[in-house]
Formats: sequence, structure tokens, C-alpha cells
Amino acid sequence: MKKALLLGLLISIVAVGGYWYYRTVVTASPQYSLAQAANAVRIHDVATFERYVDIDRVARNLVDQVADESSALEGLNVNRDIIQSALQLLKPQLAKSAQQEVRQYIESGSAQKAAAAGQQIGGMNISVLGLAGRVIGPNPAFKGIKYVNQQDGQTLVGLEITQPQYDTTLVLELRMLDQGNYWRVTEIANMGTLIKHTARLENQRLLKSQ
Repeated sequence: MKKALLLGLLISIVAVGGYWYYRTVVTASPQYSLAQAANAVRIHDVATFERYVDIDRVARNLVDQVADESSALEGLNVNRDIIQSALQLLKPQLAKSAQQEVRQYIESGSAQKAAAAGQQIGGMNISVLGLAGRVIGPNPAFKGIKYVNQQDGQTLVGLEITQPQYDTTLVLELRMLDQGNYWRVTEIANMGTLIKHTARLENQRLLKSQ
């Protein structure tokens, strides 16, 4: 009887411990939050996506980084003059446009409909997400999480993504903040670096093709 009671106690401890681990380590991890955001995109759930991704903050920061590296955009076959003019005069509008593009994409699952939500500048549709797509390139594939650096209530998560046109990969670095029982993406931390990286690769590709 004592052995049965002891075994029951051990089972209870393991069960409670497993539940505690799941609640405090698994579901409260940055990786779990990213998985939830990815699933929200899959099922077109904007509200859940916005729980795990601060769309407004990500969009504003993305526009700022594109503005800082606008001189490199010409290497990605982007009209630098138009983009620079748009960024100088209409950064708030472009950030709002990027937010609308993200929400439209999640709702519809259509990149074309998302791009149509871009800002109209000088008769041209300026899509901030389209610019970001130029940086990552066509037909990318997610390879996995390269690293998770967690410190002082924030985490940098590196997502490794293929760039087939250059036969290489890049690491998209997400900054995430601790929200207590979940994590939230607040910016793409290295978009400026990636713009220069991809522009350099594109220039090398063009030189080799000559």
C-alpha cells in the first residue's frame, strides 16, 4: 500500500511538474509565440497575429530602416529617387500603409491584395512589404531558428531563410519583448543590414552575368 501511495505521489509530482514546465517554459517561450503568430497567418486570424506581433511598431521601424539605407535600394532595381522622396515626405503614411498591407495579407492570404494596399506616390504604388520582399528575394524557404539570445526582458531571434537566387541564406533578426506570459515581436532588427547585404549580392550576380 505504501509503495502504491508513493508511486501515486511521484506520478502526481511528475504531472504537475510537466504542466508547470509546459506553462512556464514552453508556452512562455519566444519560439512558442512565433509559432502562434505563424499559425495565425495560416488561419487568417489578424487579432491573434497582433497579440504576438506589434504590427504598428514593426512597420514604423521598417520604414525608418529602409529610409536609412535608401541609397542601397538602387542595387535592388528600385527607383531610388522616388523612394527617397516618399520616405522624406510621407514616412508616417508609408508606415500606416505597411500596417494595412500586413493586415490585408493575413486576412486574404494574397500577396497581390496586400501590395494593392500600398501607398500611392506620384501615380505609383509604393509597397513597403514589396521592398522588404525584394530584400529577401523570390521563393524563400524557412530553414529554422539560427539562434535565440535572451537578456533583460528582450530576445533577439535569428530566423534562417534561403535566398535561392544567390544560393545562400540570410538571417532575419527579430526583436521580441517579454509580455509576462508570452513574447511579442517589436521590430525586424537587421533590415538595414540585409538591404546592403542583398544589394551587394545582386551587384555581384550582375557582374558575373556580363
